[in-house]
Amino acid sequence: SVLSRYENQITILSDYLEEFPETDEPVWILGRQHHLNTDKSKLLLDISARLWFTYRRKFSPIGGTGPSSDTGWGCMLRCGQMMLAQALICRHLGRDWQWEKHKKQPEEYHRILRCFLDRKDCCYSIHQMAQMGVGEGKSIGEWFGPNTVAQVLKKLALFDEWNSLAVYVSMDNTVVIEDIKKMCWSPPQGSSAAHSSAHLHRSALGRTKNAAGFCTGWKPLLLIIPLRLGINHINPVYIDAFKECFKMPQSLGALGGKPNNAYYFIGFLGNELIYLDPHTTQSFVDSEENGTVDDESFHCQQAPHRMKIMNLDPSVALGFFCKEECDFDNWCSLVQKEILKQQSLRMFELVQKHPPHWPPFVPPAKPEVTTTGAELIESTDKLFELEEEFEILSV
Repeated sequence: SVLSRYENQITILSDYLEEFPETDEPVWILGRQHHLNTDKSKLLLDISARLWFTYRRKFSPIGGTGPSSDTGWGCMLRCGQMMLAQALICRHLGRDWQWEKHKKQPEEYHRILRCFLDRKDCCYSIHQMAQMGVGEGKSIGEWFGPNTVAQVLKKLALFDEWNSLAVYVSMDNTVVIEDIKKMCWSPPQGSSAAHSSAHLHRSALGRTKNAAGFCTGWKPLLLIIPLRLGINHINPVYIDAFKECFKMPQSLGALGGKPNNAYYFIGFLGNELIYLDPHTTQSFVDSEENGTVDDESFHCQQAPHRMKIMNLDPSVALGFFCKEECDFDNWCSLVQKEILKQQSLRMFELVQKHPPHWPPFVPPAKPEVTTTGAELIESTDKLFELEEEFEILSV
């Protein structure tokens, strides 16, 4: 814990610049443009509205006997939580929603926060993410990379019926339009085969709701694109395209940072990236009896951190959110115009059809279990205990 504390201090000293410089250059934050000379207060409000997840301590041990703090190892998991939380904010409250201290917030906001509390029964908790990471080859307490956290979010989203997200993680630097539309127009599980071609008639049918109240039309899309933008350092040829991604209205920023030091990048000013830093350890916070959450520690209320873009580790993951199909179509047009046509060395590829040499695309489906992560392991432990008791009784 002492080493982690010094690590936090070193990170703050090396990367933290308290004030924005006096400049006429625009600041871009998740698809919104701000001007420091005229609306600095709006810029700071926009940044503080993002959910800020940091290291926590004194939560229940992961897996029952594991760590009760993620200090020193959970920074990329926290950054993944922040990117996903931004998608959920856009999904339920809209990109222009603002947070103010002590102001009453809608129930959807508190429900979003409860998804990320550090408890084993919260769908995107540090417990669930660490447990799900085991299936990706990561031991509990081991540092994740951007691609690993993307795969974990993709799996956990299958158990989240309320938010009902389609999570697409690109392979081999390639985004396949056909596969995304197939996934986002997939019928709800358990529906009849007659609905399997519903996406072919979407213009006539529009959005409908089933008995459970879920829309059977387009599933909101969380698109994550893991990339390697160089070997040991970021290749300067990618910088302009990387910055363009933060200008897109669908932007959820980027996961990345430095080796074993993850940040959630939300925008840029000139050649500096703006980011939220998870390297602060706070105490565990639980929800109140009425379901609300004391949320002050989930919003960064200071000027944000900045770092030179050339100091970025080349391993990153871009995030985008498309609530409706038209948002995705618009994103595809922007990619063609602002990224693919402008670059001699492309940051990633956008293709219409599924590559014939790839395995067939099958939209991910929820496994045939009723629990996830820690709960699944706990339930199997209880099963073994019952079996042992039964053997003793038999004897």
